[in-house]
Amino acid sequence: MEVKNDFDLKRILDNFKNIKIGVVGDLMLDDYIYGTVERISPEAPVPVVNVKEEKFVLGGAANVVNNLASLGAKTICFGVIGNDANGERLLGAFADKKIDVSGLIRDKERTTIVKRRIIGSNQQLLRIDWEDITPISTFLEYALLRNIESKIDELDAVILSDYDKGVLTPMVAKEIVRMCRDRGKIVTVDPKPKNAMNYYGATSMTPNRKEAKECLGMERATNMEEVGKELKEKLKLDNLLLTRSEEGMSLFIEDKVVNIPTFAKEVYDVTGAGDTVISVFTLAAASGVSWHEAAKIANTAAGVVVGKMGTSTVTKDEILEFYKRIYERWE
Repeated sequence: MEVKNDFDLKRILDNFKNIKIGVVGDLMLDDYIYGTVERISPEAPVPVVNVKEEKFVLGGAANVVNNLASLGAKTICFGVIGNDANGERLLGAFADKKIDVSGLIRDKERTTIVKRRIIGSNQQLLRIDWEDITPISTFLEYALLRNIESKIDELDAVILSDYDKGVLTPMVAKEIVRMCRDRGKIVTVDPKPKNAMNYYGATSMTPNRKEAKECLGMERATNMEEVGKELKEKLKLDNLLLTRSEEGMSLFIEDKVVNIPTFAKEVYDVTGAGDTVISVFTLAAASGVSWHEAAKIANTAAGVVVGKMGTSTVTKDEILEFYKRIYERWE
């Protein structure tokens, strides 16, 4: 089913509310501290930030969940978080958005991941991370897989959001791909390059240029078309969506490469843009559009979200308005 005009696109976007997607991966909180800088500390040559505001937002795989929820999709998140105050804060953020957390496991041995960014006068000055990146235990692996297996039949697609923080172990990743393949479910991956082979046989993957080259150990490669073709073939993917920054995106499907130029309103902050791409790409495909159209809709969403500060989401109205504007001009 191809999206022919903005009326059809509106119908597709409206159908998002009928789609249910599972997100598995490294759930985290992004903590933004905003302030002004007017002097240098007398204690050390560092700026003094006079704090004006602190904001917690969903990050990592939780930002994928947030993107899906903002587009009206039904979402179940699966992962392991700490039995700590930040875990409570993360659950509170999910509750505010009415997100199903029945797939989550809390473990007193783990720390809920938090990335704190100190921003003074619109300039990021420092980032502080609290995290535990050790692989989850065998016990937690099986508990997580049981959670997924109990829910998978009600899902239209599964997104694996791998930040290499210990949740998507080789066994977990491979077993989820197998489960999805056996049931004919779409399974898409936002990979960490060193874990790429864990996702052999997935439906699709959405690496950026650097990640794609690292997946193949070809860091010096310059021909991205060859890189994309080789990665798709090596991992036996149905398709591959390669994000190419200012050069747009390339969709590798069957024996074709479809290049989609970039259209950004204004590049202000790329934080979380990859989460937006895989969220919208997967959701659109699960809604029944072709992978080509799904890539175009994802490209539209990315063009909107990079114009926002911090880890951000995109709305259906923003996609509809921007899609109409850019693709009428392109086509």
